[in-house]
Parts: sequence; structure tokens; C-alpha cells
Amino acid sequence: MSNLFERLRDRIAEIFKSRIFVAVVVFCIMSAVLVQRVFYLQIVKGQEYLDNYKLQIQKTKDVEGTRGNIYDRNGKLLAYNELAYSVTIEDNGEYDTLKEKNKALNKIITTVIKMVESNSDTVINNFGIILDKDKEYVFAAESDTQRLRFVADVYGKRTIDELSKEQKNESAADIIHYLCTDKRSGYGINEKKLDKQSVLKLINIRYAIALNSYQKYIATTIAEDVSDDTVADVMENMDHLQGVNIDEKSLRKYTNSKCFANLIGYTGQISTEEYDALSQKKQKEYDKTDTVGKAGIEKTMDTTLKGKKGTVKLYVNNVGKVLDTVQGKKAKAGNDLYLTIDADLQVAAYNILEQELAGIILSKLQNTLNYDRTKVSDGSDVIIPVGDVYNSFISNDILDMTHFSDDDAKSTEKAVHKTFSSNKKAVLKKLKKMLNSSGAAAYKDQSKEYQAYLSYLVNDMLTSNNKVLLSGKIDSSDKTYKAWHDSETINIKKYLNYAISKNWIDTSKLTNYMPKSGKYSDSTELYKALVSYIMDGLKSNSSFDKMIYKYMIKAGTITGRQICLMLYEQNVLKKSDAQYAQLKAGSLGSYDFIRAKIKKLEITPGELGLEPSTGSLVMTDPNNGDVLACVSYPGYDNNKLANTMDSNYYSKLLNDSSRPLYNSATQEKTAPGSTYKPLSAIAGLSEGVITTSSIINCSGIYKKVTPNPKCWAYPSAHGSLNVSQAIQHSCNSFFYEVGYRLSLKQNGLNQIQSDNAEGKATSSYYSSDRGLNVLKKYAKKFGLGSTSGIEIPEAQPQISDDSSVPSAIGQGTNNYTTSQLARYITTVANKGTVYNLTVLDKVTNVKGKRIKSYKAKVKNKITDVPDSTWSAVHTGMRNVVLLEHNDIFSSLNHTNLAISGKTGTAQQGKTHPDHGLFVGFAPSNSPEVAWAIRIANGYSSSRAAEVGRDVMKYYYNKGDKKKIITGEAATIGSGSGGD
Repeated sequence: MSNLFERLRDRIAEIFKSRIFVAVVVFCIMSAVLVQRVFYLQIVKGQEYLDNYKLQIQKTKDVEGTRGNIYDRNGKLLAYNELAYSVTIEDNGEYDTLKEKNKALNKIITTVIKMVESNSDTVINNFGIILDKDKEYVFAAESDTQRLRFVADVYGKRTIDELSKEQKNESAADIIHYLCTDKRSGYGINEKKLDKQSVLKLINIRYAIALNSYQKYIATTIAEDVSDDTVADVMENMDHLQGVNIDEKSLRKYTNSKCFANLIGYTGQISTEEYDALSQKKQKEYDKTDTVGKAGIEKTMDTTLKGKKGTVKLYVNNVGKVLDTVQGKKAKAGNDLYLTIDADLQVAAYNILEQELAGIILSKLQNTLNYDRTKVSDGSDVIIPVGDVYNSFISNDILDMTHFSDDDAKSTEKAVHKTFSSNKKAVLKKLKKMLNSSGAAAYKDQSKEYQAYLSYLVNDMLTSNNKVLLSGKIDSSDKTYKAWHDSETINIKKYLNYAISKNWIDTSKLTNYMPKSGKYSDSTELYKALVSYIMDGLKSNSSFDKMIYKYMIKAGTITGRQICLMLYEQNVLKKSDAQYAQLKAGSLGSYDFIRAKIKKLEITPGELGLEPSTGSLVMTDPNNGDVLACVSYPGYDNNKLANTMDSNYYSKLLNDSSRPLYNSATQEKTAPGSTYKPLSAIAGLSEGVITTSSIINCSGIYKKVTPNPKCWAYPSAHGSLNVSQAIQHSCNSFFYEVGYRLSLKQNGLNQIQSDNAEGKATSSYYSSDRGLNVLKKYAKKFGLGSTSGIEIPEAQPQISDDSSVPSAIGQGTNNYTTSQLARYITTVANKGTVYNLTVLDKVTNVKGKRIKSYKAKVKNKITDVPDSTWSAVHTGMRNVVLLEHNDIFSSLNHTNLAISGKTGTAQQGKTHPDHGLFVGFAPSNSPEVAWAIRIANGYSSSRAAEVGRDVMKYYYNKGDKKKIITGEAATIGSGSGGD
């Protein structure tokens, strides 16, 4: 037994000493470790790793190519890209509930907003809702279609038609409330705790994040182009700002923005509407987060400028957090675009227009507060009362009237607000009495002030703005309606009660003013609700408040001195200005102060938005159809609209009375006035109704048609004229006769020699339609039947279809843009070649290699006009400058530069100043440039001619440029007579 035990012991000892034993032990230990690790990975951490395995997904992110630059014809940079820091956020947190997510995101975003604003930077502001002057939510959309498209995006609807009736009718406040509180997709924002401005800032960012909810790995911008201080603050706090980062982004920038904005436009994120409008092929080239051209050349040439996309591969986890990035295909920069525009000329023309407008305002400005322009018999007699200037500071939002009542308002602001509050209380009391009194005076018997209030109440507040009074249901032939609207013989109470009885009122808008039962016992209670609705709405209505200010200024209740002092208190003007002390001390009167500021262009015509405040100029090369300048005054800062649009700034532009977003050069149409007479002359000569030696007498009144139109020279007369002299003197009677003769049918022309002043021998042959058709034929020949060809949006021209005789002098229903008149006069200058004008010169790649050239296409050539006709017309136009308006052009006429032109005046009505126009070309014998200039409500064509003179001086170096562009209002000449 012992031997057995010993042998067993020895055997075990041998095993322990053997290599096999060591290997077995090592194997067992390693197996145990492996089993333990497998258990940990698969059992303990199995679900977590399984989730990560499943959700660590590869994503491909498109990277936009750098947008190409835009240059002028000489290589001057107009649009470019600049790297800047942006604060971004990715929604990559892990949340169990929507409530938890909202709380975390709102806290982070609020913290970042405070950081950004503490360093004087601003957060994004491109949401479709903004705050108006009454601190009320309003839609930023320009049209109802745009508003509905925005609402559809909010509710996640593919089309507007998918919206319910209730959703379509929701107010801006309703949308805000929905986004703040909706249980399924709301942002959990406490509307009661936060002020409206804070709510809107949060929603701006939360909504932008929501748009990327299906691709969380794409960062959302909170603020762009931020300062180094903001960058430092964010970087220091990034460890507790989940998803927040600092990115370097390429932002679009523009030089001399105000001078070029209406031509070049701006960029921004593509809208749903724009994306849906693309063809299926084009949609493959764009993502819904792409930056695209939104207006002007940026929009027209978007595919050329945008470049080609690259890609990066992203590995993201289950919440969209980027774990790794791998470079894919590199993006390619867009091509560079060169325009035909001469940047220096464009800037000079813009400044010359501004100087002239300021000069016109000063020449018509008078020291009176109240002025009734309806009393004048001619638009040229209209003055500009200084009261209108004072009022424009409030009506055109140069002064922020809502700040008058703020805690940090200055002394004058507080005093003005106190006076205003007292006056508004009295106005509301009187209006309420009118609304409740059956014996109130009829509309026509009210004062001008209260007529304005009542008109606003009915036409704007109840009808246009809130659609309580349903215009679609109103019968315009109804006697009571006509008594209110036409004869003005009933009072407001009678009219609104009648509207209720005819169901013209949308009672659903009055829900909050109904009795608690929700029912009305009779129309009396419904009217009471309507009155309550009106009075409640007027309490905080900025447009109504502006009207009250207007009449307080007219009455002198608020003084010009107070208005001027508030310009300093709100930092519109700098207090370091020496005139501030004089104004405050009373040694400088407010009228003289205003004149001085307009003179120095510290207050510009565009800011005031009076008549006149706008102008345009288009200059071409008549030898090839290139556009050298396309100017619209006033402009705007397209840097504030590019990249991430500033919705508040955009809204201000939309409501600005000088309409800076409206391109006056390509969209504003007026009658061409006497600038049309060269065309009528060519039509008359070509049709054989006159010859170059024909003599027509002007007696001051033309009697062959009724009513008898007058020549502008009446009660004087031009006497006997040939066609060149008629163009030179711009004789209406001569061209009335041309229009009349073009209207004669059959043998009417044969009777001309035996005709008398009343048309006794020819009147039976007269057909206005015939004359209109002939004029139309020539208008089309000269390109006036279509847009000019310039590659930005342009209004359609309108050839006159009413009365051949006035149409022959550019009246009738003739209506053209400045760009269309520029093409027409370009054709006159080059003797018959009609170009489709172009602003595009060439496209180059990033290496500067030309890859495409542009050339204005010839639309048609007028080959049937003999040299004698061109010579007669050119002679007349040369003499317009050399002789008729020598007082304006004397300095140029003494140089070796000969220019030709034609002035024109277009009437808008007796209570508005006329539009002034001037077209021409230079040098006269071998034209290198042609132009058309319009000053809307500029009083006289002489004013447009002065702009043309100064632009020619600048372009041909015929004077000291510092004396041409002075930075001050132009000195307006007496201006020679004529049309």
C-alpha cells in the first residue's frame, strides 16, 4: 500500500515537474480569463456593445465648394468669401424623453446666447416670424403664399394644400405657441417666464436644429462671424456645452454693398419652395441645406458660381454624434464671374444720384409743418414741408418710437412719449365715441385727421390686415357701401352695423370679445364686440401710432427740435457733432439743422423716403450691348441678408417707403415722356407722313383732337419747326401732329395741305387705333416690346394702347423701365442695332483660365431707316444739349466732348411731382456710351439732365472728381425750360 502511495506521489511529482503540466495550467488560466471576458462582453456589456455596433453607422456628408468670386470688367472684387468663426451646435445628446431633451437643449442654447451677446455678437435671426414695433409676433413673409409655405414647413407638410383650414388661418402668435408647447414636437419653452424676444431667439435656433433632425451629424449655426472673445468664451466652456463647437466657415461678403446690392443680390439657404421648383435633374445637384443665390446675379448665375460638392465620411453613433471623420472626394471651388459693369462708374453714378436727390429736396423744402398738396394745380408746384421730414424720422423707422417708453429712454424721448400718451388717450376716447354714437358726423364732415384714422380703421385694420371685414363679400354697388366709400355721407357706426347685417364681418375673429355664453342675442351685442376688438387693437398698433405722431407733428404738439434731439439720443447722429450743442442750447433752429444735415448727406434721401427719394441709371456700350452701369437708388446692405438672413433687417427693408429692395432700374415703370419723341420722329419719317424738311406749326394748343392737348410751352408757342428743331425744343404740338398723321387712313394724308388747325379736311380719316398700331410697330423695332435682356428680373414693358396723339409724345399708356429705355436709346445711338443687353462678360476657373465668354446678342437690326433720318434725329438730340439746355451743359459744351440727349417728363398726377428723365449718348459723332436716367418724382427733366452731365464729366475726366462727387447735396440749377 505504501509502495502504491509512493509511486503515486512520485508520478504526481513528475507531472508537476513536466512541461505538459505547465502548459495545462497556463491553458486553464487563459481559458478562465477568456471565459470571464466573454461573459463580461456578451452578458454584462452585451446590450450596450450591441447597440453601439448597430448604430455606429457610416454617413456621407456633402461639402459645398467655395463659391466663386464676382468681379467688375476691370477685375475689381465685388463679391467674395471670407473665413470667419461661427458657433454651432449638434443635437447629439442622449435623452429618455422629449421633456428631458427640451430642458437640456434650451439650457445650453440659452447659455450660448448669453455668451454671444455679452461680446456684442448676434445670434441667427432667419426665422419666418419676427417682432414688430409693438413687440407683437408677425410673419416676415412678403406674400401670403410665402407665409403659407412657412406654415407648411412648421407643420411638416409637403405642400400648402395639405394644411388644414385652421392651420392656414393661424396667426404668428399661434405658430409660436404651437412650437413652444406641442406635446409631440414642441420645444418646451415657457412663454410666461420669458419675454417675447428671448422666446423668439430660442425658437430661431431650435427650429434650425429641427430642420436637421433627420441628419443630426450636420451642425446648426447659432451665430456666425463672431468675435475672438466669443470664440474664447465658448472654447473655455465647451466641456459642459453638449454639442456646441466653434467652426470656421466661409461667409459671402460684398464690397460697396449699397451701390451693387440690387444688381448682384445675395445668397442664403435654399428654401423648400425654391428646392421644389427645381427639376428632378437639378434637385440631384442641391441639398436642402445648400447655400444658393437668392436674388440678382447671385441667383441668375448660381450654377456657375456654386462649385461642385465634395464628400466626407462620418461615423456617428445612435444619437448622431460624430465619432470619426474620413476625407472623401474633395470639393471644387466655383468659377469666377466677370461682369461688364465698371465698378468705379457704378459707385460714382450712385453717389451723383444721391447728391442730386438731396439737392432737389433742399430746393423744395420749406419751413412749414402742415401743407395740403391737394390744393396745387400742378405737380411742379408741390413743396416739401419740413413737417414731412420730421414725420419721416418716425414713419420710416429712423427713430425707434417704441424706445421712447423704455427704462433707458433719454429725457426728450420720455417727454415726447408723455405727450403722445396723453394725445393718444384723447384720440381713442373720441374714436370710441364716434363708434358708439348714431349721431356722429358723416365721414366727409370729419377733420382730415379723423378721416385718416377712420380710413385706417376700416381699410387697413379691419380689411387688409386682419380680414375681419371681408372685402370679397362686399357688393360695391350697394347703396350703403357707396354712401360710405364714394359720397362719404354716412358715419362709421352706420356703415359697420350695416356690414354686420349683410354678413360682411367674419365673426370668428371676434371670439375673445363674445359673451361667455358664446352666443349673441342680437346684432347689437355683435357690434359691441366689434367695437371692443377695434379699441383693443388700436391700443398697441404701430401703424396707428405713427398716424397719431404725424398729426401731432403737423400741429406742432411735438416739435421739430424734439425730433432732432432724439436723433442724438438714439445715436442716429453722433453727439460729438458741433451742431448738437447749438441745437440743445436753442441757438440753432430745427429747420436750419435739418437743412444742414441733408446738405451734408448725414441724413439721406433714401432714409427719408419722401418724394423724391429714388432714382436709376443704366449706361451701355452701344457698339456691343454691354451694360457699364446699372444703378438703383437707394440700395441696401446685402451683407446683412447673405449667409444667414437677418429677418428684422429684411422686414425693415420691405416696409421702407423708399423701397430699397425694389430695383428702380429694372422694375420701376413710368411713361417715357418726351424721351419717346426720337422714336416718333423715326416712325413719322419712315412712314412718309413727314419729311426732314416738313414744317409744322405750333400754336401752343393742338385742336385736331378733343380734349385739346397743349404744348408744354403754352401759353407761348414754338411757331414753325422741322423735325430736328421739334426734337431740340421738345415741341409737343409737332409730335401730336405726327401721331395724328400716322392715324390717317386711306387718302387722309392727301388732304393735309388743305387742312386747318381743327382738322376739318382730315378728321373723317382719323383712326387712333391705326396710329397706335404704327407706333407699336416701331416701338417693337426698337426693343420696347420686350425686356432688355439684362440677366436679372425685369418688369414687362407696356406699349401704349390708348390714344395715338398723346402716345406719340410718350404719354398714353406707354410704360417702360430705365433699362428698356437704355436699350432703345442704345439703338438710336448706333443707328439701328437692337441688342439684348448683358451684364455678363466672362467666366474663369480658379486658375484664371477663361472657360466661357458672353456677348450681347443682336435681337434685330433696323435696316430700312435711311441715313437722312438718323442724321435728323441725331442733330435734334445734339442741339438739345448744345443749345436748348446749354445752361445745364455749358461746362461740357466748352470741352471737346460732344454729347447728345433728350429730356423727358412723365406725369404721375397733379398732387405728385413729375418724373424726370434724360437719355443720350456720347460722343455724338461716334458713340461709345449711351444711357437712360430717371428720377422718380424729380419735378423736372432738368434734374435728370444734371445727373447725366455729372456722370459724363466723371466718366470722361472733364472735371475734378472731388468737385463732382462732393459728398454733399448738389446745387440745383434754375434749369432751362422744356420737356
